[in-house]
Amino acid sequence: MVHANFDIMDPQNDKFKDECGVFGVYANEPVDVASVTYYGLYALQHRGQESTGIAVSNGEEVKIHKGLGIITEAFTKENLDFLKEHNGNIAIGHVRYSTAGAKTIENSQPLLSTTKLGQIATAHNGNLVNYDVIRELLEEGGHVFNTTVDSEVITTLIARGSKKGIERAVIDAISAVRGSFAMVIMSKDKLIGVRDPHGIRPLCIGKIAEGYVLSSESCAIDAIGGELIRDVRPGEIVIIDENGIKSINYSENTTCRTCSFEYIYFARPDSVMDGIDVHTARVRQGEQLFKEYPIDADLVIAVPDSGIPAALGYSRASGIPYDVGFVKNRYVGRTFISPSQELRERAVAVKLNPLKVNVSGKKVIMIDDSIVRGTTSKHLIESLRRAGATEVHFLVASPVVKYPCYFGIDTPYRSELIGANKSLEEIRENIGCDSLGYLSLEGIYESLEKRRNFCVGCFNGVYPVSAPMEALNENLER
Repeated sequence: MVHANFDIMDPQNDKFKDECGVFGVYANEPVDVASVTYYGLYALQHRGQESTGIAVSNGEEVKIHKGLGIITEAFTKENLDFLKEHNGNIAIGHVRYSTAGAKTIENSQPLLSTTKLGQIATAHNGNLVNYDVIRELLEEGGHVFNTTVDSEVITTLIARGSKKGIERAVIDAISAVRGSFAMVIMSKDKLIGVRDPHGIRPLCIGKIAEGYVLSSESCAIDAIGGELIRDVRPGEIVIIDENGIKSINYSENTTCRTCSFEYIYFARPDSVMDGIDVHTARVRQGEQLFKEYPIDADLVIAVPDSGIPAALGYSRASGIPYDVGFVKNRYVGRTFISPSQELRERAVAVKLNPLKVNVSGKKVIMIDDSIVRGTTSKHLIESLRRAGATEVHFLVASPVVKYPCYFGIDTPYRSELIGANKSLEEIRENIGCDSLGYLSLEGIYESLEKRRNFCVGCFNGVYPVSAPMEALNENLER
């Protein structure tokens, strides 16, 4: 019996994968900060399913538990009780999907370091493009790394500068790195949040009855009964302690370039990010699709779940009815007993099966948020035809993905991106639909309240931070 991570069986495996989610809580009044963090991470589970960790400080000592898998696999009641008994008032947590570093317990976060200021724990969402250079310099100076994740570079830099005080140490550390980072840092008496100068990865501040929280997304603040205060600004350090919230702008060269894919796919639809409601943005993407591709059809359907808001938007704008096109098997997990090779290409139906009664005999518009490799799209279109659809028109609520991401998103090599290697007509022929349309970049901007301050590097190859030349060459060559 072979157990394997499924590529084709799970349609979500033909998507970009976000790297991580971070969460932190500072309490001025007695509260079980470990459980608050546990439920906060539960709401961020979509941002990473490979490992989970929580660290708790009581002002003198830090206790930590980390485990592989989703939060219910990584934590038992005994694990939470162990953290609860620590009687801490500060906690940080992390859910991980690996893009840098292997999937091992050693690479799980939060990372813990002993410094001149006591123990410090860090959790990071993003990717450092100058990680290799800094790591090599630190190793030449005698430092021995315990993990292969780029987050340890920041933790090490903070530890090395701790004699200057935690604030100065954090400023110096993050000023040395380049790339994307949304971090939560816990010292013995402070909770600190940091966002990179371009705000590529999200981080927000919330208020609970007992204190304050930091979170990758506002949905986690909602989940614990808190209230969103605001987003951490690009180039800002937020320090939370017994005196409240202190803000430091550590970089003068700040230009907001939040990842556009947060609004297209990564973020949970009930989150608000940099002032934009994610669900509303996705509905508008569907409305923009209709403006760009008005199609005569009988039915609008979505590839669940991420394609649903755009499909609703298209339906409302066009007047074409929206209905369920696929039944989703919610009991298929991240791993599955691998079938024989000849059955793998048919295995999409295990996860998504067409609802024949709705699609048979109809001209169908199928809407998804994005196409990466195109493998899943091809099989879903074939399944709709087998279910009796007379026409299948495929619309994508984002532009053509042509370039990889260097900022904390697990993207294939450019040679694996269907949009980088084929024309629109070649893609249409490859996946077998009657017509194919991608939302334009202008359409994305329209859906995001006509703002243009986003990273769209995966669409146009223009990045807010230049990637190392060796990484660019590697992706161009493969």
